[in-house]
Amino acid sequence: MNMTLAFLNGPEVIALLVLVLILFGAKKLPELARGLGQGLKEFKKSSKEIQEDLNTAMNEESSPAPARRLAGTTVESQTVEAIPAQDTSKA
Repeated sequence: MNMTLAFLNGPEVIALLVLVLILFGAKKLPELARGLGQGLKEFKKSSKEIQEDLNTAMNEESSPAPARRLAGTTVESQTVEAIPAQDTSKA
């Protein structure tokens, strides 16, 4: 329950609605309500997507990596030749 609205009784809520009606006018109220509804819809959609992304990341992170097979595999060795250092001093 929202604590700021918990202290408002019926007459206070009606007075606030009348005040909003006077300030914004009857023509603007549907537009304001529509904008508020769209904003809430976008917020819920974004928070749901973020929650799904976090759940996906947590599931990928917690899943064990596949075991590597070492028996029966061969590794080719390569030799790396050293490159002689260049003489930087000028003679």
